[in-house]
Amino acid sequence: MTKKAAKAKKTGNATIAQNRRARHDYFIDERFEAGLSLQGWEVKSLRAGKAQLTDSYVIVQNGQALLIGAHITPLQTASTHFVTEPTRTRKLLLNRREIDRIASAVQQKGYTCVALSLYWKGHIAKCEIGLAKGKADHDKREATKERDWERQKQRIMRKA
Repeated sequence: MTKKAAKAKKTGNATIAQNRRARHDYFIDERFEAGLSLQGWEVKSLRAGKAQLTDSYVIVQNGQALLIGAHITPLQTASTHFVTEPTRTRKLLLNRREIDRIASAVQQKGYTCVALSLYWKGHIAKCEIGLAKGKADHDKREATKERDWERQKQRIMRKA
């Protein structure tokens, strides 16, 4: 086993939270990896896995990408001496080129930028965001049928 594989096994699962609803409601066209500007209590809560990305999205304002609607629940032990705001707007750390790409795509009709997942990359918390286009109801049903068929094919292959 290599050092990298041993380290990955030692640290366990690096995923903190996923936004499954975004994958269900949108076609994801392009993905970006962004750093997060966090406070100390937020990092401790993320280490404990106390985050939700449901209904969170990204806007570009004054040349900065901002994560809105992400909920990080404060730990009782870590946040006793100051006021915490679980759903505060957090700054995303992206390159200028990536911010411009997101801003121009969001201005087009039908595109939005959603947070897909929070995860650890080494000791740094990262957020995967995606440029997405909304799905119609019939697209959602088609995706569900396709997913069920893939599962059924796997079961058939295991039996054979």
